Amino acid sequence: MTGYRFSLNSAGLIARPAGTLLWPDERLLVISDLHFGKSERMGRRGGALLPPYEVSDTLDRLEAEIASTAPQTVVCLGDSFDDLDAGHNLEESPRLRLTQLQAGRRWIWIEGNHDAGPIDIGGTHLAQITLGPLTFRHIAEAEAQGEISGHYHPKARAATRRGLGARPAFLIDVQRVIMPAFGTYTGGLAAGSAALRGLMSPTAKALLTGAPQVALPLSHCAPR
Repeated sequence: MTGYRFSLNSAGLIARPAGTLLWPDERLLVISDLHFGKSERMGRRGGALLPPYEVSDTLDRLEAEIASTAPQTVVCLGDSFDDLDAGHNLEESPRLRLTQLQAGRRWIWIEGNHDAGPIDIGGTHLAQITLGPLTFRHIAEAEAQGEISGHYHPKARAATRRGLGARPAFLIDVQRVIMPAFGTYTGGLAAGSAALRGLMSPTAKALLTGAPQVALPLSHCAPR
């Protein structure tokens, strides 16, 4: 299985180039910050009018990851919808695609700060969940152990032939993983920012998504 292999709290995990996290022994796939409906929400609230294609693009990539990993359980780590109305207003076609992805597997929606409440699109809605040695929640907690969270949309830069390019990144240390955002229209917080360094240990790594995956010491990541 393609990806960066590591262990967290005795669980063997694979951080995949697309920005998902696989727990092979449990056949469990984790995705964070899908932000479905961001363009609809911004238009509804009088913000910038964005091309309305992010839902289908995000779903295309999500379908590809599920096809590649064949999980029995999918955990979405919150902010799956850009707000509750974006979830309720989702058009019939993406609703059907989500229903098809949920068929035959356990699907868990973790509540985020954008979607702190149930959405009427199948699955189980929880504030957080602990499965074996791992706890899944939206926002990291300072004293957590074996925690997988999202919320911050970390990004980091790596030197390439074309110069310095910022990519979504996993942050990984011995206590926790902070996931990159998976949604198409999501910005990001620099991995080296004070907020993220304050959560991670001095030995933490930033693992850039994409190909090739690049692991950098978090201490080497710029704060902006």
